Amino acid sequence: MFFSILVTLVIVQRIVELFIARKNERWILQQGGYEVGASHYPLMALMHIAFFITLIGEVTLFERDLSFWWVFFFILFFIMQIGRFWCLSSLGKFWNTKIMILPNINVVKKGPYRFLKHPNYVIVSLELLTLPLLFNAYITAIIFTLLNGWILAIRIPIEEKALKEATNYKTT
Repeated sequence: MFFSILVTLVIVQRIVELFIARKNERWILQQGGYEVGASHYPLMALMHIAFFITLIGEVTLFERDLSFWWVFFFILFFIMQIGRFWCLSSLGKFWNTKIMILPNINVVKKGPYRFLKHPNYVIVSLELLTLPLLFNAYITAIIFTLLNGWILAIRIPIEEKALKEATNYKTT
C-alpha cells in the first residue's frame, strides 16, 4: 500500500512538473530563447518512464518489501523532494526538463545554484537510487543509476557549452 501511494504521488509530481516545464518553455521561446540537445531528450524521457515501469515491475513481480533501512531512505528521498522544489523555485521560469537557453541573460546563482552548478541533476540521481532502495529494488537502482549517469555524461557538456556561449555562465 505504501509503495503504491508513494509511487503514484511521485508520478503525479513528475506529470505536474512536465506541465510547468512546458509553460516555461513557451515563455523562454517567446523571449527569444531556444532549445539545445533535443536529440538526447527523448532518450532521457524514455529512461524516466522506464524507471517507473521497472520499479513497479520489480517490486510487484519479486514481491519486494520495505528495506530494513527504509526510514533512512525515506528521509533522504523526502529531503530530495525539498531540494527538487528549491531548484524549481530558484530557477523560476528558467526551470525546464529540456535544455532551454535564453541568450544574454545572467545565469541564476541563487538557492542551491549558489553551491552547485547542477543541483537538480544531483537530486534526480539520488532519487533514482533511493526510491528503489527504499523497497529493496536493487536491479532498478543499479540499472537506472548507470543509465542516468550515461545520460548526464551526454547532457551536462551540451548544457554547459550552450550556456557558456550564450550567457554569462562560467564552467570553472
